[in-house]
Amino acid sequence: MSLRHQLNTVLPDILPASPKEAIKGTELIRLVRMRLDGNYSDASLRYHFSIMSCDPGSAIAKVEKGQGYYRRTAAVPALAGAQELLSMTQGRLDDFGSDQEAVDLAMLRVKKFRAIVHRWCEINRRQPFVFREPFKATSPMGNLWKFPEVMLVDWEGAGEEESSNTILRLKQTLNLPPFRLCAGRLRVQANIHTFREDFFQALSASVWANSGELFYATRIDDEALTDAFRKLNATFGVGVTSFGLSLEQLDDLPRPADILNAHPRETEALMERLDINRVAAAHTRPHLDWAALDAIRNDSEEVEQLFNWLSESLNSGVNKSFE
Repeated sequence: MSLRHQLNTVLPDILPASPKEAIKGTELIRLVRMRLDGNYSDASLRYHFSIMSCDPGSAIAKVEKGQGYYRRTAAVPALAGAQELLSMTQGRLDDFGSDQEAVDLAMLRVKKFRAIVHRWCEINRRQPFVFREPFKATSPMGNLWKFPEVMLVDWEGAGEEESSNTILRLKQTLNLPPFRLCAGRLRVQANIHTFREDFFQALSASVWANSGELFYATRIDDEALTDAFRKLNATFGVGVTSFGLSLEQLDDLPRPADILNAHPRETEALMERLDINRVAAAHTRPHLDWAALDAIRNDSEEVEQLFNWLSESLNSGVNKSFE
């Protein structure tokens, strides 16, 4: 087995996911050497670290403007096997044809936007729970209409994470809903040809939650499209929000892992790039639809994970983020 093949096998178990916890080359050599078959020099290992860190398909990435290595985020999947891409691009595989470069760009934009939404939710105290398992390549197409990309948990004044929460306990005592669930569907761009499909998928995926919301990365400048969204919202209640980015700004953002692991000042700078526009506010239902929830809870183990997490917070009286 070649050295590069061995490194691609052992590095994912050694490298940290966060660039902030990057391992310097000397320490990485020490850790790797214990797992390799063969006697390789330090110079050979350093050479391979350097070359592989420039390859988007390898497991190792180098910290920008600094020292050390960390684990690269998952490689962009091929179009033919990317069920998740279906949910993010309105399910139109033929739009890309055989242009792998276009596929890679589309997936990177999706991942960046998902990371931005994740950080925006955290800053606004809307704890995110990301659904991944229902969108695997082997999952049925119907899951696109059953599950949101992200569930936002609003504890509504129930206090800070990791602190004893009297408001949370008071709500339980008064038999008031301790949280509200907003099912979020993420899209990069809105256009006149696909907006109804976006909207009604968001509606369908949110029937068991308190509300649903459709998030777009780019601005919605078309007045006819804006009016159409507001008319649909008035009837069906799904909210529509634009994050105000251009495609050029989205492409200019850091890698998704860097967005998720950014320092507070870096996160603040990222948030300043956004121009949030609430096209239509989501209508909130007072209770979860338990019948609709029961109908899908066996379709994905992540539904149980979501409610186990919420139950742990309620039982402890502490507003915990999902880990």
